[in-house]
Amino acid sequence: MDNPVLKAIFSRRSVREYDARPVDKDLLLKVIEAGSWAPSGLNNQPWRFAIVTEPGLKAAFESLTKYARIIKAAKALLPVFIDKDVMYHEVKDHQAIGACLQNMLLAAHSLGLGAVWLGEILKSAAEVRKLLKLPDNLELMAVIALGYPARRDQKSRRKPLDELIVFKN
Repeated sequence: MDNPVLKAIFSRRSVREYDARPVDKDLLLKVIEAGSWAPSGLNNQPWRFAIVTEPGLKAAFESLTKYARIIKAAKALLPVFIDKDVMYHEVKDHQAIGACLQNMLLAAHSLGLGAVWLGEILKSAAEVRKLLKLPDNLELMAVIALGYPARRDQKSRRKPLDELIVFKN
């Protein structure tokens, strides 16, 4: 496939196993920058990010999710928050966060990293905010775990388009 954007979309997979190499801070910043370029209503850019690489702090996240093994293996965590103080429309702003997260996943993939969007940790959102000493106006939306993939043979399937398209003329 010649189109690099479509190639990235069709080849990206959730990566949950990582090798031992650390991830350079510049790559983490590039992933975050890609997230910041997502569209948002009124260009309000409601996303806020944290970078967690320190082993002790990263380990504290393990007890906050049933996916502790992923957090343990990841070389970095990128918690993504919505800033409730800049929101103007709940649905639109949450949609913008989804676009932000997808940009981040695609950027990580394009940089040779593997990443997975962890949503189950939302049940521990208050604990995450407390660990990071963040104010109440920041609401956790997801944590992206990432590192260099231990393997690249993840498989996925999609439903046929005919099952997904509900109207066409």
